[in-house]
Amino acid sequence: MSTHAQPVVAVVGATAAGKSSLALTLAQRIGGEVVNTDSMQIYRGMDIGTAKLPVEQRLGIPHHLLDLLDPSEPVTVAEFQQWARQVIADCHARGVTPILVGGSALYTRAILDVFEFPGTDAQLRAKWEARLSEVGSLALHEELRQIDPAAADQVLPTNSRRIVRALEVIELTGKPFVATLPTYSYHYPGAVQIGLSIDRATLHARIEARVHAMWAAGFVAEVRGLLDHGLAESRTASRALGYSQILRHLSDEITEEQAMEQTITGTRRFARRQDSWFLKDPRITWVDHADPSAVDQALALLAA
Repeated sequence: MSTHAQPVVAVVGATAAGKSSLALTLAQRIGGEVVNTDSMQIYRGMDIGTAKLPVEQRLGIPHHLLDLLDPSEPVTVAEFQQWARQVIADCHARGVTPILVGGSALYTRAILDVFEFPGTDAQLRAKWEARLSEVGSLALHEELRQIDPAAADQVLPTNSRRIVRALEVIELTGKPFVATLPTYSYHYPGAVQIGLSIDRATLHARIEARVHAMWAAGFVAEVRGLLDHGLAESRTASRALGYSQILRHLSDEITEEQAMEQTITGTRRFARRQDSWFLKDPRITWVDHADPSAVDQALALLAA
């Protein structure tokens, strides 16, 4: 393994592509430890719907940044970045290679890259949240497009939190929101990103199978149990894929069958967004999810 810098490895790619498995095998081979970069796996009790690897399947390998918060507790990317960098520093101090794995592209980039967070301003935030209540997410997204078209292209019209944050940052900094997003410049010299490529048809089939398996494993009961832990009131956890659909089912807005179907289509859409985000990063080396030599290819990158 290269000695010029202590390595940081990230395994990236679409949901259900097999990232956890590759990260685990890599960790076994190099004596590494796994660092979660999934924004929802940090919540206690959100296990089935986030595809959190059960303890007994972790092969005794330490996993960091799992089960830190109750679903009622919000978290920001800036906080997550700080926690992850502390874990990475600890791994390096012990001579251990941290292996980042998770589907939250922004979280991964925030950890790996030079990424400074603009501050927040409670008054500005309140102003834009009031505007959101007044006009709704789609109209506010249109306002964002008028001010900063590039930012509007990066933020989904339905992601009201992100729209409000973009407008707050633009007003706070006087700069376009995209100027505050990370550039392709590593915070950790010599970082290695390995992407798992998978064809759309196979991925769609795997997503459907995974969602059916989640339901069979008791996903609805998991969500019902989390109602006592503030899931429905949470601004972040309640929006997680599958959880938001089951919450709608439990409040009799949709049937259980519809909740399952919407989770499948929502997850497929999310996987497409993950793909487009990761494919823009020229530093990622892609390996085929079904290639038996994927682990050896990843090890060769680390040794380069």
